[in-house]
Amino acid sequence: MTAPSPLTTPRPRTGRRAAAALVLLVGCLALQPGAEAATPAATQAVPAAAVPDLGREILAADDGWAAEGAGTTGGSAADDAHVFTVRNRAQLVAALDGGSSVPKIIRIAGTIDANTDDQGRALDCDDYATDGYDLPAYLAAYDPRTWGGAKPSGPQEDARKASAARQAERVELRIGANTTLVGLGRSAVLKGASLQVRDADNVIVRNVELRDAYDCFPVWQPNTGGLGDWKTAYDTLWLRGATHVWVDHVTASDKGRPDEKEPTYFGRNYLRHDGLLDITNGSDLVTVSWSRFQDHDKAILIGNGDTVTTDRDKLRVTLHHNEFDAVVQRAPRVRFGQVHLYNNRYVVPEDAAYRYSVGVSTESRIVAENNSFTTPGHIEVADLLKSWNGSALAQSGNEFNGFPVDLLAIYNAYNSGSERDLTADVGWTPTLHGTVGSAAGAATDVARDAGAGRAG
Repeated sequence: MTAPSPLTTPRPRTGRRAAAALVLLVGCLALQPGAEAATPAATQAVPAAAVPDLGREILAADDGWAAEGAGTTGGSAADDAHVFTVRNRAQLVAALDGGSSVPKIIRIAGTIDANTDDQGRALDCDDYATDGYDLPAYLAAYDPRTWGGAKPSGPQEDARKASAARQAERVELRIGANTTLVGLGRSAVLKGASLQVRDADNVIVRNVELRDAYDCFPVWQPNTGGLGDWKTAYDTLWLRGATHVWVDHVTASDKGRPDEKEPTYFGRNYLRHDGLLDITNGSDLVTVSWSRFQDHDKAILIGNGDTVTTDRDKLRVTLHHNEFDAVVQRAPRVRFGQVHLYNNRYVVPEDAAYRYSVGVSTESRIVAENNSFTTPGHIEVADLLKSWNGSALAQSGNEFNGFPVDLLAIYNAYNSGSERDLTADVGWTPTLHGTVGSAAGAATDVARDAGAGRAG
């Protein structure tokens, strides 16, 4: 098997550098006058035991909701025949094996672009367009001033759907049960892909940058939000009916093609990206740790509908030691789930677009502890929360621009008489978690150690 490159470690561990130092020390002692030569067994035993293998690592006991029950082990039990190092889309697709449940470890080396053909040739939106699809023709056909408020239908919408299906065949990549997908070294990137864990148990995704899940063919939805809006198809990572999932040291963003640079059509931004991480359709027992979500509108959605009552008693998620940098909203937005947010770092740059950080929606029960929020002066503490039919959020130890803050009390005081008050009675107490450090200390640790290329 190919061993991963040395990594910068977020927590003290015995790694390759330590092993190398010990070997060097043994060698130096062996060369001292009068010293006996070290035996081969003595010099080889130290590095063999110390070399980290991220693909074989499993989620630690008590590390969030994904540690519940049997825990999350991913593909750690894979035999040597099911350990793959992949360098292009074709190799990645072959290793994923259609989402099979055979235990497997898939190591991503370098940058893989999902928008490529089987020979590795780069594909763009024109390559996917079919049946006469043309954006100017689409805009002319469904201009709300002439088309009205009905959903698009007819030749151009049919052509858009056919073109979108061609892209989906390339970029939607399914991860099956008992799989670990891990980046090698500090520069593993999966670009343009929508990774999907559907109806699968026991999955680990670690140490990889997930970038620019770009939709070539957004659809116009005339009645969304009252003014209409553009809807895109691809989440960077989508957990749908997934259980026991650990997402660790991942960086997710729109890097290279931000939506804010896209044009405006029908008075609305022509969005090309959906969520960075969506956890929906009865997904359960998920831990998201030491990851970085940045430069994006809607970051994390937990629960996909107010009427999906089958999500009750599911959507149990822990998010800890993550960074949300230049995220406009949904960090996260929660429906139904029991969600533990602790030791996360929120950063809103000056002049960045911003709506809210934590969304409290239908029947959600959120516990927010020792998180750090840093914002420009025009953003108020009450802006950090947003409620849609939700009422339960317990909080403690949080900081706003370096000062202790009671999120609940300030939100209720600011919104008194205009919105439903939030209550601290969430009906549960988190027990599956590591040490909850101070907000300030966690912010420093997260800034240094979160994101792809920093696991080890």
